[in-house]
Amino acid sequence: MKRKEKSNITTFAEHLDRRYGKRGTPRRERYEVEFEAFKVGVMLQELRKERGLTQEALAEKCGTSKTYISRIENNADDIRLSTLLRIVNEGLDGRLSLQVTS
Repeated sequence: MKRKEKSNITTFAEHLDRRYGKRGTPRRERYEVEFEAFKVGVMLQELRKERGLTQEALAEKCGTSKTYISRIENNADDIRLSTLLRIVNEGLDGRLSLQVTS
């Protein structure tokens, strides 16, 4: 008869709960906001590179600075929605779609 092995494998959600606390706690909510900002930065960087644009070229297309594009790509925690729309629409020739979940 085989003994059931105890698994040390945890899900990512369990890891986040242990590391940052349950959803709704201040530390976990701060993590979630920062992670979403990180995803926006990575997404914009990938789109920019797919279109063969440098940060400077993207900045010129949408009327902002290379420094601002760099800051968004590396830490998008302080981006205005109007600026994000301009970068996506004018700079990347795309359309921004937002979704609200609960």
